[in-house]
Amino acid sequence: MGAVTAFFYLLLLSLWVQDATAADLGFTRSDFPREFVFGSGTSAYQYEGAVAEDGRSPSCWDTFTHAGKMSDQSTGDVAADGYHKYMEDVKLMSETGLEAYRFSISWSRLIPNGRGAVNPKGLQYYNNLIDELVNHGIQVHITLHHIDLPRILEDEYGGWLSPRIVEDFTAYADVCFREFGNRVASWTTVNEPNIGIMASYDIAIFPPGRCSDPFGATKCTAGDSSVEPYIAAHNTLMAHASVVRLYRQKYQPMQKGIIGINIYSYWSYPQSNATTDLEATQRCKDFLYGWILEPLVFGDYPQVMKTNVGSRLPPFTKVQSELIKGSLDFLGINHYFSVYVNDHPLDTGVRDYKADMSVNSRGNRTGPPAGKGPPRDTTSDPKGLQLALEYLKETYRNLPIYVHENGMGSADDTLDDTGRIGYLSSYMESTLKAMRNGANVRGYFAWAFMDLFELLSGYQSRYGLYRVDFANERLRRQARLSARWYSGFLK
Repeated sequence: MGAVTAFFYLLLLSLWVQDATAADLGFTRSDFPREFVFGSGTSAYQYEGAVAEDGRSPSCWDTFTHAGKMSDQSTGDVAADGYHKYMEDVKLMSETGLEAYRFSISWSRLIPNGRGAVNPKGLQYYNNLIDELVNHGIQVHITLHHIDLPRILEDEYGGWLSPRIVEDFTAYADVCFREFGNRVASWTTVNEPNIGIMASYDIAIFPPGRCSDPFGATKCTAGDSSVEPYIAAHNTLMAHASVVRLYRQKYQPMQKGIIGINIYSYWSYPQSNATTDLEATQRCKDFLYGWILEPLVFGDYPQVMKTNVGSRLPPFTKVQSELIKGSLDFLGINHYFSVYVNDHPLDTGVRDYKADMSVNSRGNRTGPPAGKGPPRDTTSDPKGLQLALEYLKETYRNLPIYVHENGMGSADDTLDDTGRIGYLSSYMESTLKAMRNGANVRGYFAWAFMDLFELLSGYQSRYGLYRVDFANERLRRQARLSARWYSGFLK
């Protein structure tokens, strides 16, 4: 189409998007409390690029992707090049009307040896980014660890498999609180430990790629799928609690921020009304949510995990139990889909996390059970987010909750992503319904602000409100319809 025609087409399109925002939704920004925040997010390895620049050392993802472990053989070496393009990106956030931005800090960039000396260039980058956000009136939400441990700590003592991680993670957090905390509204210690640990130490689709036969998605040379996920989660919980105690004692009274943790969430429906399937569905929730939340809220693992995992589940001492209990101001959830669950009798012999859960799950009622990873045939189910929020409210003392990630991936690169608008708006509406039923939800973040290196699919799946042209070295950003729609909603 000619330039003039194209201009009018875009004008009509943007007017249509604005109309659609107002008319079809049945809710507006003002239906949510004023202090509720709407934002979007990225994470360091997925967004920054510049992996060997200005003193950054390799993280586990660098080693993993360079070993050709991604299905599209991709790496995050350049990703969306946020290290160089953050100024223009914050400008886009401001133009979009984002109220908050959630991102993670690369431990490898800030403290390249994992402990000890702070990298001045890394420090400068994050200070500049945070200042830029503050200057544009965008609230800063930071995740300390988004599954990207410095490789040096993995090599030295096995990273999250060693209790030594507690001291190093706390020292790293101390630097972040000290240097950035006066401008940060919200701190998340760790992103998705419940699913990240399984992906890293059970089925090995994330670094450090440890597993044991027959549980790995591919053949592993090192690891023990039946034990290591539970050890890594235990050390993660202790590291989280240590960091929260530090923040509360040393920084929170002055800085007035909040601190919590993030977990992966999906809703599970029973495949049938049989008692065994209803019990399986509850067991699924205990393993998914309870693994992390029962210790943090009540001081110990769920009973069903203690029974099924037995001596492979590390016990908490009385002192540890007291330390972890109550160590969160809020919970973040990353929620994308629902599953259908039926009972799978407990296997005898060696079991991993999934076998300990003893359920079959599938993406829809009639599909085949999922293999080693998440179900592939999931469909959009906004009702599942409402049910998850209400379940978390009832089970875990109505903790404040942020929907930290919710979004739709597409293999299609188009700017005309009406499907994504439908997805996001329906999940936002189910968040509002849960709030009307008493769930204490404080914010919603669309994943992702722009196309990124996706941890499960490299560059094969696009989640961005903004399209990134990865084929062009300038990595041009273009607003998708969903970005214009979100902007219209927020304004």
